[in-house]
Amino acid sequence: MPSQILPITQRPSEPSILEASPPKSMLIKPEIDHDDPTTSLIISCQFGDDEKAVNVKPLLSRASSYSSTSSANGSYYQHRRRRSGSENSLASLSDGSGGGSRRRSFSKGVGHAAAETFLVTRLSLKLLRYLGVGYRWITRFLALGCYALLLMPGFIQVGYYYFFSSQVRRGIVYGDQPRNRLDLYLPKTSDGPKPIVAFVTGGAWIIGYKAWGSLLGQQLSDRGIIVACIDYRNFPQGTIKDMVMDASQGISFVCNNASEFGGDPERIYLMGQSAGAHIAACALLEQAIKEAGEGESTTWSVSQIKAYFGLSGGYNLFDLVDHFHSRGLYRSIFLSIMDGEQSLCLYSPEVLVQDPNIKNAVSLLPPIILFHGTGDYSIPADASKNFANTLQRVGGKAESILYEGKTHTDLFLQDPMRGGRDDMFEDLVAIVHAEDRESLAEAPPRRRLVPEFMIKLARSVSPF
Repeated sequence: MPSQILPITQRPSEPSILEASPPKSMLIKPEIDHDDPTTSLIISCQFGDDEKAVNVKPLLSRASSYSSTSSANGSYYQHRRRRSGSENSLASLSDGSGGGSRRRSFSKGVGHAAAETFLVTRLSLKLLRYLGVGYRWITRFLALGCYALLLMPGFIQVGYYYFFSSQVRRGIVYGDQPRNRLDLYLPKTSDGPKPIVAFVTGGAWIIGYKAWGSLLGQQLSDRGIIVACIDYRNFPQGTIKDMVMDASQGISFVCNNASEFGGDPERIYLMGQSAGAHIAACALLEQAIKEAGEGESTTWSVSQIKAYFGLSGGYNLFDLVDHFHSRGLYRSIFLSIMDGEQSLCLYSPEVLVQDPNIKNAVSLLPPIILFHGTGDYSIPADASKNFANTLQRVGGKAESILYEGKTHTDLFLQDPMRGGRDDMFEDLVAIVHAEDRESLAEAPPRRRLVPEFMIKLARSVSPF
């Protein structure tokens, strides 16, 4: 087993984690928006100063209230969702041909771009309202504006690819709840089944969105890897319980339909970034616990996941509550997202795996590889290092790969926009293509999306 902490300069040439070897070693009451359920935008709620009542019940979305006694209006929306599902089903992955089809696709893309822009604006305003408009957050949002402006050349190119590329299939419905959709990024070639990465995006559990994974999806698909970016309900539309449930259902969809979109069912990987890494880890561990128990019905199995990749994630909420509070994600809000202080243990994978009662569940987990930058101040690198160490101690297969000086956004945004060689990206691809040396050797050069001086300036003003 290689060292638990692997700096870039000493990164192993082969991904040894896939080898089986023994380890070394206030009550918030949100108002649900009643817009079209395909977008499910939320009306932001007010937060008081009282931090005493933090025991928040899971929020029920309107979609969850459907029953045999639904009203005619409810039935209309239910049928409407089913119709949307059929229109965005896997059967629609085949491309149309001809100029008329292209014109319709372009018009649809423009309309979708406008809708997505509106949604992003709503998400940003919602986050601002939750965090308050004090001096700290005014300066942070100004820094965020400068950061986005400096990287705008890259965002425009990625956005154009997302909305207009024939390799992207947006908004495939995987469940009945609001925002139960995913985007597929398909390789240009279809010469045999491709490996799949099911990706859960980050967003501080408040502004997560499937489109945030478009840069990763584009670059992995260029290397012959299918990427499924899973969307999920955010707070206050749902709490962590709902987010984990959505992610699990999205993973189930990918596992059970892999061959339908050209994927290899034997090579499915699960990945999450930041808050998405936490959500995906919770979904994976929850599934393992179900399988280790008796009488639990499941729609997918952890045995279908070849490995889990966590990028800049946090896995022990007890260690992060005060850290997030100091950075502006206030304790009262964070505890409400996590269903109250009494639920921190349940949604802290690092703590949960140490419970001797679920030892059998830990043994079912796939290899776990955690990527993190040592210069990450949003979620310290110790979060990944400690989780990997804990998993090794209890018999799990895990390692952490640390990148010296890299920040929370370096690994996910700045480095990919630089083009050329990206250490984290190459490590990820090397593991996915470990059994396919031919695909690993076919590495098209990654082009630069943003000039270097703009990337350096963006990094210096980044609020992350």
